[in-house]
Amino acid sequence: MEPLYQQTHKQVHEIQSHMGRLETADKQSLHLVENEIQASIDQVFSRLERLEILSSKEPPNKRQNAKLRVEQLKYDVQHLQTALRNFQHRRYAREQQERQREELLSRTFTTNDSDTTIPMDESLQFNSSLQKIHHGMDDLIGGGHSILEGLRAQRLTLKGTQKKILDIANMLGLSNTVMRLIEKRAFQDKYFMIGGMLLTCVVMFLVVQYLT
Repeated sequence: MEPLYQQTHKQVHEIQSHMGRLETADKQSLHLVENEIQASIDQVFSRLERLEILSSKEPPNKRQNAKLRVEQLKYDVQHLQTALRNFQHRRYAREQQERQREELLSRTFTTNDSDTTIPMDESLQFNSSLQKIHHGMDDLIGGGHSILEGLRAQRLTLKGTQKKILDIANMLGLSNTVMRLIEKRAFQDKYFMIGGMLLTCVVMFLVVQYLT
C-alpha cells in the first residue's frame, strides 16, 4: 500500500502546482491545461479506490491510520476538483460576456426617415446587469462549495474520532450504556450536518432567485 500511497500523494501535489498554470495560460492552450488537470484528477480518484481496498486489509493496529491518510488524500483531490470547476465556470461566464459584447458591437441598426433610434443605453445596462449576476453566482457557488467541503471534512473528522473512541472504549471495557451514548451523539451530529447542508442549499436558492 505504501508505494501506491506515496505515488498518489506526489500526484496530488503536482496537480496543485499545475492549477497555477490556469491563470497564466493563453486561450489556445487553456483547454489543453484543463484537460490535463482533469485527467490527473481522474487518475487520482482511481488510485484512491484501490487504496481504500488496501487500507481495509492492513493489520488492525495500522488500519485506522491508513484509512485516515486515504481520507485526507480524498479530501485534497475533491478540493482540487471543486477549484477546477469553479475556474471553468468563471471562464464560461467571461466567454459568454465577450460574445455578448461582440454581438452588441456588430449589431446593424436600422434608420428611419423621421429619426434614428439606437438603444445603446438599454443594451449596456442589460450587459452590466448580466455581469453582476455572473459575479454574484460565482461568489455564491464558491461559498457554497467551501461550506459543503467544510461540512464533509467535519463529518470525516467526527467519523474518525468516533472510531477511535470506540476502539479505546473496547480496550478499556466501558459499559454498553456509555457505548450507546457515544453512538447516539454521532447519530445526532450526522443530522446536524445534513440540516446545515439543506439550509445552505435553501439560502443559495433564495439568493439566486433574488439575483435573477
